[in-house]
Order: sequence, then structure tokens, then C-alpha cells
Amino acid sequence: MNTAGTIDSPLTHDPKKAPMKPSTQEPVGSALEDVTTSGAIDSRQNRTREMQLIPEALARAHMHDRLREAEQERRAARLVTARRMQRRAERASLRARRALALAVMQ
Repeated sequence: MNTAGTIDSPLTHDPKKAPMKPSTQEPVGSALEDVTTSGAIDSRQNRTREMQLIPEALARAHMHDRLREAEQERRAARLVTARRMQRRAERASLRARRALALAVMQ
């Protein structure tokens, strides 16, 4: 593709002498108008199924996080209860030892 006027073989190497022709690939009109009106409408109409399911996926992830937090809180509460009961049992054991020691000494 070595025809005159291409990138490989420009008509002239001097940018001041280059012909000013509009590009055939660029759309005619303001880019701002294209982005704000027709681009937004097209993007709304061309939503994919994945985009429509994003809120459900987010809700599912939040529910998973909440369930994990609730399970951690339940485990922490069980641990606190177990430690409290262990201290109570240790105190009862000490009372029983003292009572036995007093009974043996008398």
C-alpha cells in the first residue's frame, strides 16, 4: 500500500504543505453532543445481563459479609461464656478444697 498520500508515502514531508482534508473515519459534529446524548442512550440500551445482575451480586456479597460477622460474634460470645464458666468452676473447686482441708484439720 504505497500510494501517494499515505503514512508510508506522504505527499510531502513538510507539515506546512500537507493538504488539510477532514478525516473520513471521524464522525461529523460535536464530540460533546455525541457523548452526552446518543452515547448515554446507547449505553442504557446496550446494558448486558452482567451489568443488570451487579446489584444482586453486591447484595449477595454484603449478606455473606454480614453472616460471617454474625458467626464471629456468636463464637466470641460462646468463648466469653466458656471462660466465665471456667472461672466459676475454679472458684467452686477452691471452695471445696478449703472445706475439705478444714474438715480434715478438725
